[in-house]
Amino acid sequence: MSLRRVSIVLGVLSAAFAIGWSSARASVGLAEVAGADGDGPITVFYPTSAPAAPVTRGPFVVSVAWQAPPSRGNGRLIAISHGSGGAPWVHSDLARALVEAGFVVAMPEHRGDNYKDMSLVGPESWKRRPAEVSRAIDAIGKDPRFAPLLALDRVGVYGMSAGGHTALSLAGGRWSPGTLKRHCEAHIVEDFHTCVGLSLRQTGGLLDGLKETLARAVIRLKLDDDTWYTHADPRVVAIVSGVPFAADFDMASFAASTASLALVTASRDRWLVPRFHSAKVLEACKACLHLADMPDGGHGALLSPLPPGLTGVAADLLNDPPGFDRSAVADIERRIAAFFAGRLLP
Repeated sequence: MSLRRVSIVLGVLSAAFAIGWSSARASVGLAEVAGADGDGPITVFYPTSAPAAPVTRGPFVVSVAWQAPPSRGNGRLIAISHGSGGAPWVHSDLARALVEAGFVVAMPEHRGDNYKDMSLVGPESWKRRPAEVSRAIDAIGKDPRFAPLLALDRVGVYGMSAGGHTALSLAGGRWSPGTLKRHCEAHIVEDFHTCVGLSLRQTGGLLDGLKETLARAVIRLKLDDDTWYTHADPRVVAIVSGVPFAADFDMASFAASTASLALVTASRDRWLVPRFHSAKVLEACKACLHLADMPDGGHGALLSPLPPGLTGVAADLLNDPPGFDRSAVADIERRIAAFFAGRLLP
């Protein structure tokens, strides 16, 4: 292990002791801040001294203090970028772990790529998402409830799946639709759902070849753009990317990143096959930390709580594979909180 990685690990471990000391005192508040420039609402989790009560959001029940006055935490903000079709509630357990460590957590709703509206899923959303995160940071900094409690010169970002793509963009990665097109032309069979999403399923039958032919034709039409897309926000200095969509990145671009970047991987991810995504980033980014791997985890392992009642292809790709111990997710959430504490706190 390199001296740099030893230093990172020691920093994470020492921060974990601080988190354990503060967590017993934290209660979790929940509020909503209006987005700017047509952006969706920003869901905010934060420390408060008010008592919590059950709050229902869709199929989820979270124990929070709704619209309670915030208390001073550690003075730092973490932005969370949800996955395609995502919602704040599938990351509420991670948000709780971060709040218990003293952080304020802001989750922007990505326009056209959320549980209410999936009209822009894919590259059109990926172009917008990093700027939406930056505007969410701005909005929190202008809110009179939170602005006095935060210093926004050093911000953390967590993202999962498409949100992991957002996180990698904020870490200095550059990507292009054309790169994804070439990946899919070469690897559509091995990385099928990266290229077609949930619209088709391979069954091993006679129609699989036709599905691949149709998918290739659509990909060539829609991904004919070799423009490099980037986004820089100097406030974002610590980033965790979970099971990210990454096959469309110029892997060499991560070598120049000045942010602290960590990855969480799931070895049994069949939606974003690791060897084409997270493993390629780790191979290219020698300074990155492999924060955790879930050897029995699938693509939905980091969703906590996991959405109930999934069916069809979504259930196949997001539900836990046999043998996965979901209790391990809480430990990973504590590691993520410790990573941010080690990178953002004095």
